[in-house]
Formats: sequence, structure tokens, C-alpha cells
Amino acid sequence: MADSNTARRDELCAECPARSAADPLTGLADRRQFRERLAAALAAPDADGPGVLLIDLDRFKAVNDALGHPAGDVLLQAAGRRLRSALRPGDTAARLGGDEFAVLLGRPDGREAVAAVAARLVELLARPYVVRGQVAMVGASIGVALAPGDGTDPDTLLSRADLALYQSKGQGRGRFSFFAPELQARAEARRALELGLRAALPRGEFALHYQPQLDLGTQSLSGFEALLRWHRPGIGLVPPGAFIPLAEEIGLIGGIGAWVLRTAAAEAAGWPAPLCVAVNVAPQQFQDGRLVETVREALAAAALPGDRLELEITESALLEDGGWGTMGQLQALKAMGVRISLDDFGTGYSSLTQLRSFPFDRVKIDRSFADDAAVVRAVAALGASLGMRTTAEGIETAAQLERIRAEGCTEAQGYWLGRPMPAGDLPAVIRRFGDRGVGEAA
Repeated sequence: MADSNTARRDELCAECPARSAADPLTGLADRRQFRERLAAALAAPDADGPGVLLIDLDRFKAVNDALGHPAGDVLLQAAGRRLRSALRPGDTAARLGGDEFAVLLGRPDGREAVAAVAARLVELLARPYVVRGQVAMVGASIGVALAPGDGTDPDTLLSRADLALYQSKGQGRGRFSFFAPELQARAEARRALELGLRAALPRGEFALHYQPQLDLGTQSLSGFEALLRWHRPGIGLVPPGAFIPLAEEIGLIGGIGAWVLRTAAAEAAGWPAPLCVAVNVAPQQFQDGRLVETVREALAAAALPGDRLELEITESALLEDGGWGTMGQLQALKAMGVRISLDDFGTGYSSLTQLRSFPFDRVKIDRSFADDAAVVRAVAALGASLGMRTTAEGIETAAQLERIRAEGCTEAQGYWLGRPMPAGDLPAVIRRFGDRGVGEAA
């Protein structure tokens, strides 16, 4: 492999694409040529088996967005030259498309040697780039598959290198991973989960459970948070953390979220006023610009006043606006009387900034701070100064309840006050809270 000085010289030179290359931007092999060379390497009778490295540039989209596509092209060219500089003459570097690259190691010389190459590429591709007079920073995630153990045909080897790449991304990016059999099993389980999730809504497999929220000033029930549950046939209850991120990733959260809003509004309409229902809204639900209309339709269909619906958003909905007009949609919802709360406060990077950016009705203190008196006290004081209610989540003991009450929180939620329950159980809970008060509700 070339040293760093060679890599730097190669990046600075105006090298023309090699004659055998098919990718016009970088001068590397393209997807077709890479696959042909991989097939030839697998068919060679005297070879131990090639190694495949699939490479994604991390944060490349941010460079394109900030500096423009021409600058992005310059960076891709520089990344291609760095790749080529780090390989032996018999190896192949390719650009598969976009910011996806691949490397074919014809004679890997063992797993340790491949790991050294992958580590070298991660380090090399993460070095700063000077692009049209500006410094740009990206990184690289790499997935590795080795023949014959990981596959003896191009499709299998590429598929397993891709699974390893997915593993690298999931572990935080800027690293490399080798394929392992458990990745295949995990991918198959995820595929089965995805297929089931796509069918869940039309098959009526979703339900809402509701967790009580208590007003600590009046010692009375203030409302319920609606929590999505999936009863998967033959499997049972699927934890929300196992399927909601997947629904967001594959574009199903909009339809599911609309169903949640309609169902929660319809069920809350049967509760005595002024009990409120809180519904979580994912950042992706702001993307198509239909959230305001979806809420309006849900309220109208249920004849539920806007002030009895509260939408809980996380600060990522504001940080990842992406041009969707999130703030404008929130303002329109507020104009309808709908309450807006900031959920999971304290777990993000810019909570104080986001709290001041919009007139939230409530801030919910993340359950991880339930026992941190200083944090609870500070957030409660901040909420009071901004005219916002403060709810402490994750209350599981009477002692915790008394502490957060003493620190100035206005509301509480957690297992001590009530676990999430089906809608059919709520009338009895509402009567019990009304008759006995918060202290005896659990």
C-alpha cells in the first residue's frame, strides 16, 4: 500500500481516468466491471478466494447540501484517488454509484491483512478534503466479505458484504465489519418483521394503550398518553422499540401515525372533559405537509375540541426540518387549539435552544432524570418561567412522586400511577382517580 505522501500526491494530481475504467467521474471501474472481475476472481482455480469491501462515505450528503453537487463530485474524485493509492496493482477499486465504492482484493493474504486494508481505508477516507478552497469532512463505513467462507458466487458475496456494511453503519459509522452468520439471521428476521409490519395496519393488528398523566397541583387525572401496540399473529406483543423505528425507516409511519391520531381522538371523545389525550408524532410525519389536515380531520370526525389533543414531538423534529416547514405546521396546529409538548427533554443536543424556539405547552422530562433532583428542579423552574407545564416521566415509586412534586413539576407519569392499558379499562380508572385521588390511585 502507498504511504500518506503518495496518497496526497495522487489527490493533488489531475489524473485522467484509466482506459479500462467505466466510471466517467472517478476513473474507477463501474458496477458492471467490478462484478465481472469478481466473477473472474471467484472462478480462478488457483486462488484462495477474493475479498470484497463495500464502502459508503458517511456525511457525504451534508457536503452536497452545503457546498453543492459540483463540490461533491470533486470530493468523490479525490476519494477515488485515495482508494486507488491504497491498493496493490492486482486489486480493483470501483465506484458503484453515488457515494458507494467497492474494493476487490484479488489475493487477500488472510483475514488480518484484509482488516489492515479496511482500517487503512477508513483512516484515509476520513482525512480532510480541500474542495474548491473549502475544507470538507466525511468518513467511511465498510463491510467485508471473504470467499469462499462467506460465499462462492458474486451475488452472495456482495449481499453479505452489504450486510456487514449495514452492521458498520448501525454501530456508529466510521468503522469496518466482517460478515458473520448472525448478520444473515438478523437480516432475515428484519425482513420478516418488515413484511409483517406492512400488513399490520390493513389487517387491524394495531391497538392503542393509554397511560395516566396526573396533575400534581389538583391531585387529579389530567389525561392519558396514547401508546401504540402491535399484536403480531403467532408472535404476540411486539415492543414499540422493535417496530416503530423500522416503520419510520421504510416510510410507513405516516399511515400508522394518521391511524393513531384518528383512533386516539375517537376514543378520547368518550372521556369526560377536560381530559386530554397525548399522541406522539414522529419527525417523518411532518415531511408530506399533511399533518395539520390529518389532525383537523381526526378532530372533526371525533367531535373532539382541539384543546383536548396534545401532540408530543422530540427536538429532532425541529433539528431535522429538511425544508418541511415543521415550525409552520406547529403554528397552524396551535391555532387550532391543539397543545404541543416537547418530549424526552434532556436527551438531545440543543434542548434549551429548542425549548425557546416555540411556545410549547408542556415539556416532558425524560425518565432517565427521574432521580436527578437538580435536573428536575432546573427544568421545572425553566418551564415555570416560560409558562409551560412540566411532566416527569418514569415515576415508579411513591418517594419519586413526592420528590418531583417538591421540585416543582406540575404533572407526573409512570408505572406508580398506572401502566399503559387498553381503552376498555379507562372508565374504571377515571372513576377510581376521581373517587380516591392520586395518592391512592396505584
